[in-house]
Amino acid sequence: MTDTAQAITEASTSKFARVKDGDVEFQIHYNDAGAGAETVVMLHGSGPGASGWANFNRNVEPLVAAGYRVVLMDCPGWSKSDPIVCTSSRSDLNGRVLKGLLDVLDIERVHILGNSMGGHSAVAFALANPQRVGKLVLMGGGTGGPSSFMPMPTEGIKLLQGLYRDPTIENLKRMMNVFVYDASALTDELMQTRLDNMLARRDHLENFVKSLAAFPKQFSDYGPRLGEIAAPTLVIWGRDDRFVPMDIGLRLLAGMQNAQLHVFNRCGHWAQWEHAEAFNRMVIDFLKH
Repeated sequence: MTDTAQAITEASTSKFARVKDGDVEFQIHYNDAGAGAETVVMLHGSGPGASGWANFNRNVEPLVAAGYRVVLMDCPGWSKSDPIVCTSSRSDLNGRVLKGLLDVLDIERVHILGNSMGGHSAVAFALANPQRVGKLVLMGGGTGGPSSFMPMPTEGIKLLQGLYRDPTIENLKRMMNVFVYDASALTDELMQTRLDNMLARRDHLENFVKSLAAFPKQFSDYGPRLGEIAAPTLVIWGRDDRFVPMDIGLRLLAGMQNAQLHVFNRCGHWAQWEHAEAFNRMVIDFLKH
């Protein structure tokens, strides 16, 4: 297993596919690891410089070791995938692109882990393709609806949007300090790598700002439709999430047919990174049982 684990790197798993969405064709970047009979798709959040690998590098190996094929899709407008100015629901767009990627890869049914925007996109996919979903794991996202208790946009979302407009190391540190509960774990190297990723694709940064101007409600409120989702769902939240408040997790729990909720204390918006070992054990147990 050690040899296999050593082979799982961003570079060794990096691939591209041509995916059609209506009349538009995207080149979509994804990482593909493992060879299990069941596939787990991981969908990243909307932060500047985000990618599947950046979001989930602490989770890929344990899931591959547990026997799953793991696919990390970089959404249009992020990382090495094609740019886009999105003038409608980005959650729906990502859901359609995921369907296109699965069609190209000839994968019929998947489990989906979605963080933040990835959670919204996972729900969009599940609503449009219920027969193609096994189980869902939603962390810090799942519907773009408002919080009943916190001012919107939240402190974290304001910092995120500010970073898109002015991508400096100071603004990145300001956002990441709110993004996680304990920012001392964020090394200077990690921060610089994230900044380099952002600045390598200024078109993505500029297009996100243009998208917000053209269509401010980028992420749909699926609250009224959550009852349509029958897939077993594990909702995971950080008690200290300053991007998407915990009551959104309670809305998911109340709205879905078959959902359970786990809350991590001393955890911000990045449960799969901040509490990686416990997260991985919990997710593998949920998927297997």
